Amino acid sequence: MAIRCRKCGREAAIMMRQHRLALCEEHYPEWFVEQTERTIRMFRMFDRSERVLVAVSGGKDSLSLWDVLLRLGYAADGLYIGLGIDGGIRYSDQSYEKCRRFVTERWPGARLIVVDVKEVYGETIPEVAARTLRGRDKPCAVCGLIKRYIMNRVAYDGGYAALATGHNLDDEVAVLFGNVMNWQVGYLARQGPVLPASRPGFARKVKPFCRFYERETAAYALLRGIDYIYDECPYAEGSTSIAYKEWLAKLEEERPGTKLRFYLGFLKAREEGQIRFATDEAELHACEKCGQPTSAPGICAFCRLWEKRRPARAVAAPVLSTEG
Repeated sequence: MAIRCRKCGREAAIMMRQHRLALCEEHYPEWFVEQTERTIRMFRMFDRSERVLVAVSGGKDSLSLWDVLLRLGYAADGLYIGLGIDGGIRYSDQSYEKCRRFVTERWPGARLIVVDVKEVYGETIPEVAARTLRGRDKPCAVCGLIKRYIMNRVAYDGGYAALATGHNLDDEVAVLFGNVMNWQVGYLARQGPVLPASRPGFARKVKPFCRFYERETAAYALLRGIDYIYDECPYAEGSTSIAYKEWLAKLEEERPGTKLRFYLGFLKAREEGQIRFATDEAELHACEKCGQPTSAPGICAFCRLWEKRRPARAVAAPVLSTEG
């Protein structure tokens, strides 16, 4: 027997067991947009008078987030960072093409800001990793450092009220699980839907999709006809976070709603003071090269990456190109 949409009785496009809710291809996207708005208001992320920068990668989560915010009427610009990752599938080229087509075909009035790491700093992510890590590890740590720096700087220098990322519930729960398993107290203190801009030089960071399961964001993208890159980053294979997601998926299969209860329960317990984590408020100063806040002596970790390669490149803000 076909599962029916709760609103109209037609055949459902998706069944969400954790919500005991089935919706059709018309009503599911409406529900998804409404729930995103509810999350934004619940955690006081931003309002319609403020400008938001959405970090887009060409994947389902980030493009869906940008789509939803534009549908809701928010002043949302996109930021794409060209990492220069190939992996035999032209990963970065494909990712950029998805973002470009999203603007030209779906939202021609939207603004897409592009920062090409190779063009600005002289090396791709794999090249930086090969030089600094010398084959000892995957480039993920280097990639994360570079992306965080550029996203924060573009958002802060651009005067945006918030930097929004497409992290979904599966992402957040995997990180939370890993932080608990390893008792990463500092990370546990900061993890949440909103990371305030607590000090000058930092942009506020928000995650409007934090309550959505990954399959829910995928369903929205498919039903909306959003063309996104299906491939994972070539370097993601074998990562610890993927292992955590697989373990948690088994729990979710047996007990629907486990991930959502775990995440929201953690946030509630911390908010109500039932659990507390010591925070290490390191003393910050301006980096001697780029001026961004850092706790490292002298220059920041980002600038140190380029010191031996092209020192002059690291002191400048990212060079932007804009489309749309």
